[in-house]
Amino acid sequence: MSVTIEPLVGLPEVSGGADLGELVARSHRLDEGDVVVLAQKIVSKAEGRVVRLDELEPSARATDLAGANGDPRHVEALLRESVRIVRTRRALVIAETRHGFVCASAGVDASNAPETGTLVLLPVDPDASARRIRDRLRELTGVSVAVIVSDSFGRPWRQGTTDIAIGVAGLAPLLDLRGTKDASGYELRSTQIAVADELAGAAELVMGKSAGVPGAVIRGYRTDGDGSAAELVMPPERDLFR
Repeated sequence: MSVTIEPLVGLPEVSGGADLGELVARSHRLDEGDVVVLAQKIVSKAEGRVVRLDELEPSARATDLAGANGDPRHVEALLRESVRIVRTRRALVIAETRHGFVCASAGVDASNAPETGTLVLLPVDPDASARRIRDRLRELTGVSVAVIVSDSFGRPWRQGTTDIAIGVAGLAPLLDLRGTKDASGYELRSTQIAVADELAGAAELVMGKSAGVPGAVIRGYRTDGDGSAAELVMPPERDLFR
């Protein structure tokens, strides 16, 4: 398998109500089976998932968690997006979102926000976002592509961040190798590969956080099956760190 990754260049600054499917279709030729990876920020902006700091009244808990170095209004925003606080260290808050993601600040971020004093939240349902964009692209182009909504996540046992899939449509997010045999004839019993995360991480190589490129097109990957990013979330009963 040979895979190529092309940046989605030429997309305008996105605001609430933007038709992402139309913007992508207008800026890039798509082929059957392509994988379109879009940064969470551009999806959230199009869906109006932006809040102003000056409209947030911090609670006592937010003020306590922010401490001397954090902004209690930012913490208030992440508390509203969380179902559980997992760990805190000074102004750093690791939280579980309503989607089941465990990440810093519940995905609430000020980087690449529309303007100073605003925060961008995660989409309400990233899988639904991916499906809508996929359907719109098929309507406009006549080809069937997969769509991944990606975001940067840290990992507790590794330095640095990597992009992962928080929304998926048009491909199976997990490659299940259980029951198959390796080159030595050993039967694999637990191996599942998070291909949607691998595709999201690969796409980030041509996107970058400061380059103003909010998406990429991956060509050559065989997009078998269908599924959702919800399948990538570790079930609580299997979570050894909970």
